[in-house]
Amino acid sequence: MTEKQNLTILGSTGSIGISTLDVVARHPGKFTIVALTARHQVDAILEQCLNFGPKYAVMLEPQAAEMLARKIKQAGLDCEVLCGVEGMEKVAALPEVDAVMAAIVGIAGLRPALAAARAGKKILLANKEALVTAGPIFMDAVRTGGATLLPIDSEHNAIFQALPHDYAGQPGTSGIRRILLTASGGPFRTAPLGELDLVTPAQACAHPNWVMGQKISVDSATMMNKGLEVIEAHWLFNATAAQIEVVIHPESVIHSLVEYIDGSVIAQLGNPDMRTPIAYALAYPERIAAGVPFLDLPKLGVLHFEAPDELRFPCLKLAYHALRAGRRAPTALNAANEVAVASFLAGELGFLQIPQLIEAVLEQLDNRPLAALADVLDADQEARIHAGQWLATVQKNRIREKHGSLMRS
Repeated sequence: MTEKQNLTILGSTGSIGISTLDVVARHPGKFTIVALTARHQVDAILEQCLNFGPKYAVMLEPQAAEMLARKIKQAGLDCEVLCGVEGMEKVAALPEVDAVMAAIVGIAGLRPALAAARAGKKILLANKEALVTAGPIFMDAVRTGGATLLPIDSEHNAIFQALPHDYAGQPGTSGIRRILLTASGGPFRTAPLGELDLVTPAQACAHPNWVMGQKISVDSATMMNKGLEVIEAHWLFNATAAQIEVVIHPESVIHSLVEYIDGSVIAQLGNPDMRTPIAYALAYPERIAAGVPFLDLPKLGVLHFEAPDELRFPCLKLAYHALRAGRRAPTALNAANEVAVASFLAGELGFLQIPQLIEAVLEQLDNRPLAALADVLDADQEARIHAGQWLATVQKNRIREKHGSLMRS
């Protein structure tokens, strides 16, 4: 990597965005930040603007954009403030931008990531929902736009590193038997099943190995995160559901493995820190320091592996079902999960009701094909409507049960 890269970071105030800026700060001669984006965290992105001097800053919410514009002016920064998804699409496709870190959580990050793909950018994909909800459309945009797609999820980044690469540095799939996605098992891997109904949002967000945002932490606790990664792996590596296997590895040191038809298994290991895959993708095909402590194998001693328990993690089974069903099913799965997790975090839904809501939405799905972005957005909206109706029924039943209990007393 001899030339300096110009970067746009979509979702700069989240955990991936912050880690990306940490790696960038360690290599001031290699990267220039052109644009930063966030939803509404004005003070956080202002501090980033002061530190990295981007040409553009984008806020998703209009009021946040107005507030940031005032503060940018007061600080005397030469930075243009843009607003909304359109602003994010613009900075993802700027001619002067070489690489785009796509780190916006959820389907909200789909349109900016698509803009980067169509513009032929080097895309550092941390937004797995872009592939889960719109896999065929997104991959078509990557191909037709001539973009380079580099996965940031630690598991997919590990697989990318363990795959065979041709002389041009591009990954291939020759001789592969299985892809083995490792999972930590989250905070409830060994908790008694009878206690899961009492799980609180704070407990679900207390991941044993990784520091992540609330939504992805809950997804890790339910293992929906791993289910979404199975779907993502299908699109990234052209693998069938039968070729992708999940293995629980509580230490989170082996980030994933590739098994070949000759019996060889190649794994990528490292301390659980997202700066490692971020640094790998930023500098690819070269390598740069990430600021991560080096692995001490004797100190680790023993590594453990086990198969996931379907009774404990029903969301994983639902994700495999959605992948096999294809069409709109993965989009609906993702939308229902986003609604369920938000409701759980708000205290409106029990932990064990998350998979129940998702299953109910999938059962109502009209699984038509996806031909364009409009179909993805329509499927997403339809699933959210069904999820809302299911939640309303649950709430009515809860009120009815409470009223009956009061009457009996």
